[in-house]
Amino acid sequence: MEHQMEEVLEGIYQKTVAHGDNIITVLQEIQNEFGYVQEESVHWFSARTNIPASKFYGVITFYSQFHLTPRGKNIITICQGTVCHVKGASRIISRLRDDLKLSEDVATTKDMQFTLETVNCVGACSIAPVVLVNNKVYGKMNPEKISKNVKTYKD
Repeated sequence: MEHQMEEVLEGIYQKTVAHGDNIITVLQEIQNEFGYVQEESVHWFSARTNIPASKFYGVITFYSQFHLTPRGKNIITICQGTVCHVKGASRIISRLRDDLKLSEDVATTKDMQFTLETVNCVGACSIAPVVLVNNKVYGKMNPEKISKNVKTYKD
């Protein structure tokens, strides 16, 4: 582990664990600092606190706010709830995967501009299908509209 990263983790430790904060607070601080929770930081904290790494991973995988891989600058979230599904969410997903050149098992573009994710519901069924880009809601989407909207987010 590089020296600078270890210094940052020590700072997070002093800010959180040393004051009795819990695993969630530690993970939030790590993610705020690095953009995601890297494996090295989990193992560093596990060794430093004697808390099994499995407990950290249990929290990371339970809460959707935590990420184990780097994410793109722009987060595209596609609702796959029942109404969005019926109104064509899968076609929107296919179009975005094509536009962003993402395979089924890859969520983030190589240039780190976009991360594509799906959720089961965003609570906006009246404007289905719904896509969020950086939490901005786009309703009544179709493949052509979302393709055009996403282009405006490219650097």
